[in-house]
Amino acid sequence: MTQYQFNLNLDYLKESVMNSDLDAVIKASVVLVLNSVMEKERDDYLQVGAYERSSDRLDSRNGYYERDLVLSIGRVTLKVPRTRKGEFSPSLFEKYARCDQAFVLSMLEMVVNGVSTRKVKNIVQQLCGESVSKSFVSSLTERLDPVVYAWANRPLNTTYYPYIFADAMYIKVREHNRVVSKAVYIATAITEENRREVLGIRVDHAESYEAWKLFLLHLQSRCIQSPKLFITDAHAGLKKALKEVFVGTVWQRCTVHLKRNIFNALPKKGIVDEKLGLKRIFEAVSVEDARLFKEEFQERFGNNHKLEKAIQILEDGFEDAIQYLNEPVKFQQYIRSTNSLERLNQEVRRREQVIRIFPNTQSAFRMIGAVLMQVNEEQAMKKIVRQQ
Repeated sequence: MTQYQFNLNLDYLKESVMNSDLDAVIKASVVLVLNSVMEKERDDYLQVGAYERSSDRLDSRNGYYERDLVLSIGRVTLKVPRTRKGEFSPSLFEKYARCDQAFVLSMLEMVVNGVSTRKVKNIVQQLCGESVSKSFVSSLTERLDPVVYAWANRPLNTTYYPYIFADAMYIKVREHNRVVSKAVYIATAITEENRREVLGIRVDHAESYEAWKLFLLHLQSRCIQSPKLFITDAHAGLKKALKEVFVGTVWQRCTVHLKRNIFNALPKKGIVDEKLGLKRIFEAVSVEDARLFKEEFQERFGNNHKLEKAIQILEDGFEDAIQYLNEPVKFQQYIRSTNSLERLNQEVRRREQVIRIFPNTQSAFRMIGAVLMQVNEEQAMKKIVRQQ
């Protein structure tokens, strides 16, 4: 084990204790120790002591230069020994470079988890005694760009996803000195092993047929196979794009959205039996039962003109909403609605609300993509734990 001999100036330390605060004493002690460590490393590198002559000498001493180092106790100034050839480098800075990288990653994780850049700035100042600007914290997050981009464009041909969910949420972005709304498209899936995975993200101007088609084509370009079911709401542009891109895939309309639309069209009072009849339809355990319950509902309440609009909504969306009943029972409760994706959107929204307005589209893609990556990793870890 390497032994270090520290030549501490006790008079200087005594003076620091008597006349300075505790922080100054700690800093002075740390400086003396680190300087001694680096001096010993240079002696070991040269293989010869000071003022000694030897044929084994690799280089010669060439004084010192000052270098600042930010530690948890604040900034300290060290005397770094150097050699004439300049090939010697103390290991101290390599160590703290790794610490700095870990600290930067911690800062990035704080931002991804919804901590504002202002709060991160304050935390850094409290930990290190150093002030950093909000713009500096923001610039650090740009290190996520290649990571998020690689994840968002990873190949999807190694796993088959029989059930894919898709939805769009809106965020605010600054663009050309104006605040505009942009649509964030997110796709998730369930594998044949009933494992959830986030597939992709795209930020576009608005939720439209053209934008949905570009998003679906992006998924297809990553070699994803056509799924059995595509579970979404009833956006007309999405339905049209789905028929063109994933030929043969069945569209499953979210039952929660359909029921909400139906109930919103019902009268506010005096329809207890009608509500029970509608719930019975959507609680059916087979396609045959669901169709039977719907026919019975229409026979019983079809002549009530107050229910005309609700019955029409049911008729228009019914067949698309019961497609999940053709799939294995173990999947049915998970693929009948987009609830899982709605919860994911809420998680993204919780962290997005800290920012409120993104400075540009790239920053939105970066932050939301990083959140989705984190959620995806957490889901993978949960699956591993269950298997163990």
